[in-house]
Amino acid sequence: MLFRILIALLWRKNQTVLAHAAWQVARTQGLRGLKQSFMRFLQANVTYESWIASYDTLSGKDREDIRLRISALSHLPLISILMPTYNTPEIWLRRAIESVRGQLYPYWELCIADDASTAPHVRVVLEEYVKMDERIRVVWRETNGHISIASNSALDIARGAFVALLDHDDELAEHALYMIAVALNINPNLDMLYSDEDIIDVNGQRSKPYFKPDWNPDLLTGQNVVCHLGIYRTTLVRSLGGFRKGYEGSQDWDLVLRVSDAIPATHIHHIPYVLYHWRASAGSTTLGIGEKPYALRTAEAALNDHLVRTGLHGQISLATESHFRVRYSLPSPAPLVSIIIPTRNGLDLLRRCIKSLLEKTQYPNYEILIVDNQSHDTHTIDYLNKIVADGIARVLHYDFPFNYSAINNFAVEAALGSYLCLMNNDIEVISEDWLNEMVAQATRPGIGAVGPKLYYPDDTIQHAGVILGMGSVGVAGHIYARASRLSSGDMRRLLLVQNLSAVTAACLVVRKSLYQEIGGLDAKNLPVAYSDVDFCLRLLERGYRNLWTPFAELYHHESATRGPEDTPEKLKRFQQESAYMRGRWGQLLDNDPAYNPNLALDSAWPDLAPPRIEKPWRQ
Repeated sequence: MLFRILIALLWRKNQTVLAHAAWQVARTQGLRGLKQSFMRFLQANVTYESWIASYDTLSGKDREDIRLRISALSHLPLISILMPTYNTPEIWLRRAIESVRGQLYPYWELCIADDASTAPHVRVVLEEYVKMDERIRVVWRETNGHISIASNSALDIARGAFVALLDHDDELAEHALYMIAVALNINPNLDMLYSDEDIIDVNGQRSKPYFKPDWNPDLLTGQNVVCHLGIYRTTLVRSLGGFRKGYEGSQDWDLVLRVSDAIPATHIHHIPYVLYHWRASAGSTTLGIGEKPYALRTAEAALNDHLVRTGLHGQISLATESHFRVRYSLPSPAPLVSIIIPTRNGLDLLRRCIKSLLEKTQYPNYEILIVDNQSHDTHTIDYLNKIVADGIARVLHYDFPFNYSAINNFAVEAALGSYLCLMNNDIEVISEDWLNEMVAQATRPGIGAVGPKLYYPDDTIQHAGVILGMGSVGVAGHIYARASRLSSGDMRRLLLVQNLSAVTAACLVVRKSLYQEIGGLDAKNLPVAYSDVDFCLRLLERGYRNLWTPFAELYHHESATRGPEDTPEKLKRFQQESAYMRGRWGQLLDNDPAYNPNLALDSAWPDLAPPRIEKPWRQ
């Protein structure tokens, strides 16, 4: 209790560093329960303001270290910052320019294209800065061409190897260009980089951080996850024709789609630091898409162009008032899907599962393959015999001790479908097009496992994807577990298709050939726990993208037949499986590319947390 009071007092005085130091003392003394209690307490009380003070504010020593690191860099790329202006309020124009002049990395040029501003102060301010700093260059447009044409005018005078995009009323963090230079020194082959971002208001108050995942192409079709700060190889942008007229309002999103379509994913890099502050002001889309309603039309056009370029077929629709969904087309004819359902007794669950499949599945071509694992209940046996006689399902008999991985592998050998749907017997279908959606995603080139959105019977979320490193043993856990079904999640991600490192095999669709290519589930090392996570990571290792979709919805009456992991035998087996996962995947478990290292791993919600990455100027 005294320790909790100390932590509270430290937080009240905004001494988050001391608070976390106190937690470290508890940790090193082996006070495991105390550690967990304090972490929950800290996260419940953390604010973005206090997080900034502790983890995103440079000290004088930090600036000195950064300058020393710059002097030691072997490659000092010139970075051209493109900034179109038009009647920008003087205060924001000056702050945008000063945020560039304040960069700790000095090798930049600011390429400003004034789009025939009518406000006289704009020319006065820009001419003042041109005289003040030779790195600032201005092109004066004679006619107003709007954002795309003006951006191209700025691009025309760029001399740097890379261009960075800055809106005329936003601000860069003072270490933004340094972080770009560091990334380019580590990997000179990069063609596109992007950072985390937040919003800054008219009073300079920062809020609403967007801590992004690493490259996530399917999330990009729902929202412009790259957005700010975006950095691109200059020759590549020019080769693609720069910014396209007619895509105003979504010109940056259109550029990201065209660039990413033209380069390998290995040439794209996410910098997990808040390097861009997006001004919340009238007319800015930071206040909602309603500020620029034409942006919806141009975004839809950009997404349709992306489908054409990639040879994919689908329909673009709104997922929210300002986010999108691509409804991909099924192959014709629809491939046969083998729905594999292991069971042991549990008649009520199994009957409900089969009934919901038959009544609510629109997909036209599937078989049901039930794997009976030593059921002894006569009613269950009678039911299995009846559905076989009625031609509803095939039943295989697995007459060995329970091994989830082995049971599914056994069934796959007998499956007739070219696609597999692994399904627990406690699943209940509630959306008629669930299998259409999952198969349409799984048939796309490069896609591995596809997982749906699962709910508990009380309409809270059971599965919205698996995050590596989450949970009590640091292997994996379900993000947003127990959140309301109506929740939109952080940055609306609960409503959008996205790539995740892993999804649950409680309901999972995958191409049969991929299942066999990687050897199926690991029956030797992972008979029960984490076999689905390991399976997904092996797909990831082979270069496939796993995917989660909120547009396939089902109920999951979790572990209703097997019960909790509460016997000595089950606990021992779970510990062995956890140890195997840590040994096999430890480095990846600590750095989930679909999650951000500034977010918590001991909470199902992506709360703010102490960063799990070192600041590159302190290494």
